[in-house]
This record gives sequence, C-alpha cells and structure tokens, in this order.
Amino acid sequence: MGKIFDLFNLNPLGPEVSGNKNDLEGKNISSIAMELPIACLATGGTPVIGAFTTASVRQGRLINPNPGTSISNASKEGGAWAQVSRVGMPLVNEVVIGLDDKDRFNSSRPKDDKQFLDYVTNPVLPALIQSLFPSAVAPTNFPRTDLVAAFLTGISGLNQPPNVAPSEILRLNTSIAPTAVAAQSALGVAGGDTAGFPNGRRPGDDVVDLSIRVAMGALCVLTGTNDIYKVGCKPSDAPGGSLPLTDGVRKTAADFKPVFPYLNTPLPGNN
Repeated sequence: MGKIFDLFNLNPLGPEVSGNKNDLEGKNISSIAMELPIACLATGGTPVIGAFTTASVRQGRLINPNPGTSISNASKEGGAWAQVSRVGMPLVNEVVIGLDDKDRFNSSRPKDDKQFLDYVTNPVLPALIQSLFPSAVAPTNFPRTDLVAAFLTGISGLNQPPNVAPSEILRLNTSIAPTAVAAQSALGVAGGDTAGFPNGRRPGDDVVDLSIRVAMGALCVLTGTNDIYKVGCKPSDAPGGSLPLTDGVRKTAADFKPVFPYLNTPLPGNN
C-alpha cells in the first residue's frame, strides 16, 4: 500500500506477484466487525446502502511534566471532538485528493464532496502512470464521468441509489446475492463478479489493482460501446483500460475465513 499512497512508486505493468518483501507480514490490523440483518439497513424503498468511517481527536491535550505514579496523570485531554480523517471508497483519500486539500477533505463530510469534484473528473494518477509507463495510455474522456460513477455516485444498475448526490461513500446493493468464496473474483465487478468491489468491499477484493485499472478506464471498457452502465464513455476513450495493471500483490478470498467475521485470527502479541 505504501507504494500507492500520495506518490506512485510501483510498476503496474509488472508481474501479478512481485518478489518484494512484505513489510506488513506478521502484523495485526485493528478491525470492528458487525453482522446485521439487511432489513435493519435497507430502508426507504431502495436496497442500496452507503457507509463511511471517520476518526476524531479532542481539540486540546496537555502533557503533565510530573505525572507521578498514577497511570492516568500523564496527560489531560479536553475540548470538542475534531474530525481528522475519513474513509469511504478505498484510495480516494490517499490517491485522488490532492495534497493541498487532504486536511480539508479529512475534516469534511460526504454531503459536501461537490467541492472536491475536480480531483475526480480531472485526475492526476492516469497521466502520471502514462508518463512513467508510456504503453499504459491514459483515458481521453474529460470530465471523467466514469470515475464520478465509481467513486461518488455508484454505478447505474449496480449500486447507484435514486436521486443520488455525489458523495465519497462505500455503497452496497443488498439485493445482489453474495458470490460463493470459491467463485469470487478478486477484481470484483471488473472480473465479472457484481457482488464485489466497487459494489461493497469484501476482504478478498483487490481494491488497489481494481482502483488503478478503473483510473485507467476499465469502466469505459466494461460498459461497452452502448454504455450499458451509463458512465459516459466508451472503450475507445480508454486505450489502457484493458491492461492487467497491478501493484504486484496477489489477494484472493481464499486468504480469509468463509464465515463471519471473515478476517483471520490475530497473531498473538508475543509472537
């Protein structure tokens, strides 16, 4: 993941599995897993739901230079909670939003995402990929309405709710049945699996590979000349849209558990 954050430091035309060291091997990731009935979430006559997460900290913190022996005297925190981070669709925060506006994006809410629309309709990443790897020709359709569908509104006929307003949230069409683990494609919709990313996000979905491919016009290829997904482009707009772009890290559903909570048992702290 470090190779894709803010800068682009990988070979997307390289092998699906690179020989590089996995710096996160042997590490745990803090997760909150919940299993809820669809009826509790899908309301208002639409099966499409959306979600995003935020992180907040207290506005003030004072360090006690003489904490003594108590475990609670090292610092004092107070003031209102201030939002410092948000994530909905993977990599929008990290790769799509420009450095100058990252703090503003992280403190904002999806309902106000129209202010960041230019980053999606005129992205930097495809041009950067082409400049580094000339055979990966960037899409020519501007504004990039296909990326607006992928990251801000959902895809028509898949996970776009009625009367949608552009907002960076992760959307899921709960009326689409899950795909059995053995049949899941790590590329989700791009791999012919409509139960996968960007229709929700499963543990086995390779969101980095798919996001790079979508940035390079994969949806323009998938939608065909008749634009069945109504993303506003066609295959000829994306010369590199069919390239098997990758970050060199293979990810599949077989890496995880087939039942809730799906994530693997954490490694012991003394390991």
